Formats: sequence, structure tokens, C-alpha cells
Amino acid sequence: MDIDEAKAVLESLLFVADEPVSTARLAETLQVERALIGKAARSLSDEYKGRGLRVQVHDDKVQIVTAPEMAPYVERFLGLQYSGTLSAAALETLAIVAYRQPITRPDIEAIRGVNCQGVLKSLLARGLIDAVDRLETVGRPLVYATTFEFLQHFGLEDLEELPRFEEMESADEE
Repeated sequence: MDIDEAKAVLESLLFVADEPVSTARLAETLQVERALIGKAARSLSDEYKGRGLRVQVHDDKVQIVTAPEMAPYVERFLGLQYSGTLSAAALETLAIVAYRQPITRPDIEAIRGVNCQGVLKSLLARGLIDAVDRLETVGRPLVYATTFEFLQHFGLEDLEELPRFEEMESADEE
């Protein structure tokens, strides 16, 4: 199977999938190497830039999603009223997780200086973070990382698109 055929099949499978699909499952379905799936997904992602849809690739999962800038139109069309603003505490905690992941609750609390249990529960409930592991230390604390939904929520294709800390510091100084 060549790249163009893989892209066409991949696009049709992603269109009918209701959640992110692993590259392993896609490779098995197409009976090709995972590398071809990755290459096809990245190519589709590039082709979809600037359109109403995006091909989201994160870790080993791929999904077709609505471009974030189209959300107001989609919400109006579906009759939805979005009230999904995050509190300052939730945004601060989410930023810590995004930039320092994987990270434990005690580490987040050491940075913030306050208890984060409620905020973490809220972020988990929204699907913006997930508990991805447990440390093999005393208390076996959970380790948190951002999710595919995090990328979708903020209109990012991958974590590399997060602003660099140095850029944010220089913007604050201006």
C-alpha cells in the first residue's frame, strides 16, 4: 500500500471513529507497518491545516476533530451553550502538568503552595489530564499527564506547540 492509498483509507476510518484510534489498531486494520500510519497521519494533518477539521496526532493516537476556531459555529448549530471556562487555579495547575509532565500531586502542590486535590479532580473529570502511572515510592503517588482532550481543548496539535517558558517571561516583562 502506498502513502496516498494509506491516507485515503486512514481518512475514512478516522471519519467514522468516535474516539482517538491507536496507530497499532490502524496498522493492523490496514495490514501495514505503523511507520506508514504515522507518515500518513502527519501528511493528512498538514493537508488539513487552515480548514474546519484537523487531524490530531498525539502519542500513538489519531483522530479527526473540529478546528477550535470553529467551536462557536458548531455550538450555535447544535444549540449548545458552552460554559467550560476554567478557574485560575485550574489553569495554573493544568499549566504545571502540561509543562512538567509526568508529575505527581505532591510536586504540583510544592510548586503552587496549596492543596490541589479538588482542582486535580476537576481536571480529571473534564478529561484534560489523566493519571498515567504510580511511582514506586512511599505512598505510591499517582503521576499525571495531559490528554488528547487537552490538546483539542486548546487547539494544539502536539505539546511542542505550547509557548516556551522564556517567551512567556519576556511577554510578562513588556
